[in-house]
Formats: sequence, C-alpha cells, structure tokens
Amino acid sequence: MFPFSENKNSGQMKIKKFYYFSPEKLKLVPIENFIPKVMIFLGIFALLFITLTVVISHSLINDSKTLILKTQNEIIEKEYQKEINLLEKKYINLAQKFNGIANSSNDLRLSVNLEPINLDDRNYGIGGSQFVNTEQYSLLVQKEKLSIIYEYANHIEMNLNFESSNYEEIKNKYIENEDLYKRIPAISPVNSSIGDRFGVRFHPILNRKKMHNGLDFLANTGERVFAPGEGVVTYRGKKGGYGKVLRINHGYGYETIYAHLSKYKVKKGQKVKRGDLIALSGNSGSLSTGPHLHYEIRHNGICLNPKNFIFDNLTLFE
Repeated sequence: MFPFSENKNSGQMKIKKFYYFSPEKLKLVPIENFIPKVMIFLGIFALLFITLTVVISHSLINDSKTLILKTQNEIIEKEYQKEINLLEKKYINLAQKFNGIANSSNDLRLSVNLEPINLDDRNYGIGGSQFVNTEQYSLLVQKEKLSIIYEYANHIEMNLNFESSNYEEIKNKYIENEDLYKRIPAISPVNSSIGDRFGVRFHPILNRKKMHNGLDFLANTGERVFAPGEGVVTYRGKKGGYGKVLRINHGYGYETIYAHLSKYKVKKGQKVKRGDLIALSGNSGSLSTGPHLHYEIRHNGICLNPKNFIFDNLTLFE
C-alpha cells in the first residue's frame, strides 16, 4: 500500500490517496474512503480492547474476592473447630468429675443406712469415647460434632437429675438419722454398776424362773437418774411391784421405763433431752429386794437388752 499523490502546479509529490498493488490488474489501485475506514476500524478495535480489559479486570477482581472470602471462611472454620474441641474437653472433664462423685454416693447411702443403688439402674457410662478426634474443619464435621456434644450434655443433665434425687434422699435420711441419734437411748441412765442382767433368771421374791426385761443398776436411794435420749414423758406414777415408775417415749418406736424410783424430777408431758435429770433411784415397789434402778428399753412393744444401748464413749451430758 502506497500513500502518495501528484501536485501538477509545483511539481512536488504530496500524499493525498492510498494505493495498493493489485496482482490481478497489475497496477496500483487507489483505496476509496481510506481515512473513514481506518477510523471505524480503530474505533471497533478500541471498543473491543476496552471490553476485553473490563471483562478481564472484573474476572480478576471476582477471583480475588473469592480467594479472600475462602481464606476468611477457612480461618473462621478453624477457630470454630478449636472452640468445639475445647467444649469437648470441658464436657469430658465434667463427666469424669461427675462419675467420681456419683460412684461415691453408695458409700454415703450405706453410711446413713440406705440400700446401695445398683449401678445397672444408673445412666452412667458417659465418657469421651463417643467424640471423634479429627482435624477436619468442614461444616458437616462440625455439625456432627455439635450434635454429639448436645447429646452428651443431655446425658449429663439426665444423670445430674438422677443424682440430685439420690442426694436428696441421702440428705433426708441423714436429717432423720440426726434426729434419731438424738432420741435413741445411748447412755447409762445412772452412774452405777450393773446387777441382774437382761434375760431369764430365777426371781428372788417369786422363787421361780422369770424373764427379766431390763437391767438392774446397783444404785443407792437418791442416786440421780438421767434421760438416755431425747423424748417426752408419757407416764409418771405407781405401778404394782415396780413402785414409782417413769416412762419416756423417744419416738421411732423406742421407749424407756424406770422403776423402783424414790422421787420424780419431771412431769408427764414434759420434753427431756439426753442427760436431763428425770428422777432419783430408790426401793419402791413390792418386787424390790433393795435400793436399785430397774431400766427397760422397748421398741414397738418388744423388750430389748439395754446393754446394747449403752455406749461407753458417750458422756452423760454429751
């Protein structure tokens, strides 16, 4: 293509037209409207270039945003997984401590005279084995682990409710025992040695074998007689061969009887505590062979050996 033109007046060559060599015609052929065509071509090329540039730039920006978002999500998922793993460890530690406390509850039950609970009846067995240790951070794995944690928490809550009821029973029994221990006869009613013991004996006045339902303490007249446990005086008066008698109801089916007294120190209906002065020993009653205290303990009407209710490690006023 050759751009040139001829100026006839000056004899100088000036560019006015663009030519191209045609092999068919074997001569230079002028290009019509060359400048407008070039401008159109350049315009189309520029438009295509700008469009391509915009598309490429937009794609690069989107890829960059996607990469940044993916990186941020991975960081969040890793942090989330760390929190889940920490929560797992806390639940496992809590379960281990709970199992230790729960396993000792049978010792407490035995200490307050309750039957131990069969371990098969408990909902134990919670540990860390159901947790799957993994370093995967996918959302699916996290959901599965959270589901296990929720189930684990429900299991612990169920066991806590069970043990709460168990310890409530232990506490109530302990309170009952505490009251029982205050009431049950536990000390000698008089500071004297024992004469005739509990059981069948030959009665010195009746001259025949007869059940002796209590203990006889070799106490002189006027020796102080103390209540062996907390209770209420239910009888004060004379009773045949027993002479002057006191009866104390200690509750829980227990009552004590004191015979051959010389003097009362309490009234009927009066509340007494362990170690309170209730009477003075004597020699009253037709079946007494000399000054002494006849002492009986009954449980639901059945006579028990008072010797089994005298504990040497308790003082009169403890």
